[in-house]
Amino acid sequence: MPGHKRQGMGELSAGLAQLDITEIEGFDNLHQPEGILQEMQQYAASVYGAEETFYLVGGSTCGILSAVSAAIPRGGKLLIARNCHKSVYHAAYLRELQLSYLYPRLLPEIGICEAVTAGQVQEALTAEPDVCGVLIVSPTYEGRIAEVERIAGVVHEYGIPLIVDEAHGAHLGFHPAFAAGSSRAGADLVVTSVHKTLPAMTQTALLHVKGKRIDRERLRRFLRIYQSSSPSYVLMASIDNAVRLAAEGEALFEQLYENWNSLLERLSVLKNLTVWPAAAMAKIEYQKHQDIGKLVISVKNTDLTGKELYSRLLEEYGLQMEMATDSYVLAMFTIGDTFDGYERLADALLEIDRGLKRTRQAEINREYPSGKREQVPFARAWDTPGAWVPLKEAADRYVGEFLNIYPPGIPILVPGERMENADQRLIEQYLTDGLNVQGISVREGVPGLKVLAEKYLSG
Repeated sequence: MPGHKRQGMGELSAGLAQLDITEIEGFDNLHQPEGILQEMQQYAASVYGAEETFYLVGGSTCGILSAVSAAIPRGGKLLIARNCHKSVYHAAYLRELQLSYLYPRLLPEIGICEAVTAGQVQEALTAEPDVCGVLIVSPTYEGRIAEVERIAGVVHEYGIPLIVDEAHGAHLGFHPAFAAGSSRAGADLVVTSVHKTLPAMTQTALLHVKGKRIDRERLRRFLRIYQSSSPSYVLMASIDNAVRLAAEGEALFEQLYENWNSLLERLSVLKNLTVWPAAAMAKIEYQKHQDIGKLVISVKNTDLTGKELYSRLLEEYGLQMEMATDSYVLAMFTIGDTFDGYERLADALLEIDRGLKRTRQAEINREYPSGKREQVPFARAWDTPGAWVPLKEAADRYVGEFLNIYPPGIPILVPGERMENADQRLIEQYLTDGLNVQGISVREGVPGLKVLAEKYLSG
C-alpha cells in the first residue's frame, strides 16, 4: 500500500504519489514512534516550549477530542468558554461530560467576543469546586488573546488541568510582536492547527503537553482511538516543513509585521467601514490582547451586510475572505500572503467605502442573545427524540441540534438549550443576509429545526 505504488495515475501527480508512503522500513510509525517521527515530534516540542508534542493528521478536532477525553474523567464536569469550537461539545458528548460555561463579554464597537479572563475563571471555579478541568480558546477566531499565564495560575490552584484550543495560534512566539504560545504560558494541553496560520497542508495540527497533571499513556490511548491507523506521510512531512520554516523564519514574520502595519495605516482613512484592530490601537493591543493577521471589517451602520461585502470582495475584486457574519467580514493574513495581496485588499476596501452610506444603525444595533439560558444536560439532550418545527415557532423550545454558522463552527445554540426570542431573531437575520446556518433545514420553503419532544424532558 498505497495502491498507486508511488506512481502518478489519472489526476494524481507523480510528485505527490512519491511522497505518499506508509509505515515502510525506515519511516517509523506515528502510533509508536521510535525513529524519524519521534525526532520530528521532539523538535516540535522544543520549538513550542512543550515537554512532549504529538503530530495530528486529523486536524485540531482529533486533538481536542483526545485532550478532553484524557484530561476529564467520564461523567466529570468541564468548564469551557461558550464560544469554543463544536469539537469540544463532541468530546463532551462522547465522554458524557457535564458542561459549565464561561461567557466572554461582547465588544460592542465591533460585535465580536472577547477572550475569557482570569477573573471569570476564578469566579466560576469558586462557585463550582467540582469542575475537573478548564478549556479556553486563545486566540479566538477573530484574534482575541487570553491572559493564559494568569488563567493557568488560577486553574492550577485547584489542582486541575488547563486545556487551550490554540487552533489559530501556530505562529505565536515566533516574532516579538506576537504573544507567547500557551505551552510557554503554563497550559497543560495545547491544540494547535499548523495549517491555519503556517504554510502546512489542511488537516495538520499539533498537540502539546506539559506538566504532570495529564496521564501521557491515557492521552496516547485516545490519540490512537481518534486518529487514523494509517496516518498520511504527506501531511506529517508538511507539519515538519512548516514547523522548521517557522523556527527559522524571522525574516518572513518581520515582513508579515511590516505589511500588516502598512495595511492598517492605509485603512485608517476609512469613513464608513470599520476595521479591527485599527492602526491607532494596534501596537498597544499586540501581544497582550490582539493577534496580528486577523482583520475584522465591520459594516455596522452602513447600507451593506457582511455577506454582501464578502460577495463583493470575491466577485468584483477576486479576494477570498475567511468568513462572513451579518455585520462583519473576517480576513486572515499569514506569511504566505504577498505584498500585492495586502495592496489589493486595501484598494478594494477604500473603493467600496467611498460608495457606502451610513444608514443601517437601527437594524444592526439589535438585541443579541443573552449569556446563561435555560437548558437540559447536553449529553442527554443530543440523544433525546425530537421533532422538526418552523423557526418562527421555535422560541421557548429546547433545541435538539447544533445551530451555527460555518466557518467557524462556534455554536449559536447547543442541543438542550432553550431558544430565546433574541436567538430566533438573530438566526432569522442570518438567513435574511444569506448566511448558511447549519442546523436549519428548509421544508416547502419554510426554515425550521429540530426541537426536543417535551415528554422526554422531565427526569
